[in-house]
Amino acid sequence: MAENMKFVSAISTETSASAAIREAALRVKNEFEEDTIDLALVFVSPHFVDDAGVVVKTIQEELGPRVLAGCSGEGVIGPEQEIEQKPAVSLTAARLPGVDIFAHGLRASDLHKAVGGGVVFPREVNVPKSPTLFLMMADPFSTAMDHVLRVFNALYAPTPIIGGMASASRTPGGNALFINKDFQNDGAVVIAFSGEIDIDIVVSQGCRPIGPTFGVTSARDNAILDLEGTPPLQQLEKIVGGLSEEERNLLRNGLFIGRAVDPGKDMLGRGDFLIRGVIGVEPENGTITIGDFVDNGDVVQFHLRDAATATEDLEMMLTPHGLFGPPSGAFLFSCNGRGTRLYDHPNGDVSVIQRFFPGLSVAGFFCAGEIGPIGGKNFLHGHTASLVLFRPRAKRGAGT
Repeated sequence: MAENMKFVSAISTETSASAAIREAALRVKNEFEEDTIDLALVFVSPHFVDDAGVVVKTIQEELGPRVLAGCSGEGVIGPEQEIEQKPAVSLTAARLPGVDIFAHGLRASDLHKAVGGGVVFPREVNVPKSPTLFLMMADPFSTAMDHVLRVFNALYAPTPIIGGMASASRTPGGNALFINKDFQNDGAVVIAFSGEIDIDIVVSQGCRPIGPTFGVTSARDNAILDLEGTPPLQQLEKIVGGLSEEERNLLRNGLFIGRAVDPGKDMLGRGDFLIRGVIGVEPENGTITIGDFVDNGDVVQFHLRDAATATEDLEMMLTPHGLFGPPSGAFLFSCNGRGTRLYDHPNGDVSVIQRFFPGLSVAGFFCAGEIGPIGGKNFLHGHTASLVLFRPRAKRGAGT
């Protein structure tokens, strides 16, 4: 009988690294019996960063995976729980028959070479030519992720990349990235998947548009000077004047702006915008600054964010993926501004996923920036839930 794809996830809130890893590993191992574990992915809370060596050694001893990877996060996500501000470990083991897995740790110096000259990167890393998926986790202090993604988009398009930025520390050197039998405090970890695997990706930005779309008629770096020939603050004031009281209250959660990935597209809707925060307003001249670079000719639309919209967006984006039946497993990379910072209840994102796919093995962490594709290109996001669902290729038919 052919082996089946299998994912098993477990979470532990033990307060010592060795105890937490062993508890999670035991739960996982009991489900695998004598099976070979092809992939182990581990996420640890800030409390265990200093025990990175213990984390790696214990997983290798208990599970002996062919590939081990992971990182530290402000909080971790398990099958049915999102653990925030407490010691916790989330561990997933997977059996992936017919799937080729390549994992590589890139130090900050490697990434500098990759960004400085893309031709160096494939030779240095030896990634398969046509991967189905990249899974990437990185340290935000040493990784210029926008530039790294630009290189990946150029060299490996249209391969999707999903993952997130480690978030356990607010200072350089305070994060941990795990790769096979080692760990590092800078750079990135990259896993490439290819072979008998199908993946579905959901990038839920959790925002609702307000007002019309605008063409950017004057911009400088990350400042928008004019929208359709009018200062953006004036355009915004017109929009706010037409909002309901409920929508005006949502402005307290912050104002966001979506930049169309394809400004030439006739009909722009949900999923067509890269959402960025509005970080400054100049009342004197009506300009605004956003968390991204803007060019003349870009198309933008203002957005609001709230828990109800985040839930609705995630539900809507999950709906079509239910047509293929339950996935074998999933990884979730959620912004550290979500969780109980967004929802008035715990387990906000993972509970939505479990409603669609009861009992699904889900694992992940809260990120300082989430990676996922929009409009066929990979971007670094904020306030986003990036989810990848795994299925064996045979389940949906070869070649689909």
